Amino acid sequence: MADLVYPPVIAACRLWFKATGMHVVVSGTEHLPRTGGAVIASNHVSYLDFIFAGLASVQVGRLTRFMAKDSVFRNKVSGPLMRGMSHIPVDRDAGSVSFRAALKALKAGELVGIFPEATISQSFTVKELKSGAVRLAQAAGVPLVPVAVWGGQRMFTKNHPRSLWSRGRHVFVHVGEPIEASRGTDGDVLTATLRANLQSMLEVLQRTTPEQPFPGEDAWWHPAHLGGSAPTPDQAAALDAEQREARRRARGSTSD
Repeated sequence: MADLVYPPVIAACRLWFKATGMHVVVSGTEHLPRTGGAVIASNHVSYLDFIFAGLASVQVGRLTRFMAKDSVFRNKVSGPLMRGMSHIPVDRDAGSVSFRAALKALKAGELVGIFPEATISQSFTVKELKSGAVRLAQAAGVPLVPVAVWGGQRMFTKNHPRSLWSRGRHVFVHVGEPIEASRGTDGDVLTATLRANLQSMLEVLQRTTPEQPFPGEDAWWHPAHLGGSAPTPDQAAALDAEQREARRRARGSTSD
């Protein structure tokens, strides 16, 4: 497919990296297929993850079509860009439509990106995964490629102020070994394997980033089990539940 929008967006992102002195380190690209379809399954710590996870495929001369919630496509600024880059809208009330669109892209030899946690992890550990990434890979007969991203949470994440122009940030992206997703393999087993791989890869990035918490620092951007002050997984799950309930009540009030 023709890509008139994607290359300028990539160029603009690279200008942003340069202007802010951002250090973006991508590793493991040898695990990305050079041809044919694959499901790129990334952890989710920030609203910028699709930019960083997508860099891995750019480095091997490919582009990733990300699945994203349909509200992003309805936005007057991001919508035209997302459609121009042939990303795939996800309507949670009509999931089969987005599944078919992603499956079509995979069978056409595209890389399809998905965040199987569905929402940003407020604990900065890998949450329970939805089954969509595995089901897509199995249905299309393509590999499932785990990608860990770390660093974007300090710039733009859930329930914290944006800091897009802070200088000298570090961002790490690591591509893991592909997981064979044959149709005969139990989907729950594959999903558990994917989650374990993502968590293991993510923790390596978290332990090795130069941006480590200082003693006594309110390091909200680092996981609790590694010395940060982010919510624990249980606390984050409770926060997610509260926020879902608040959205439900807001929708109910709007419909009254």
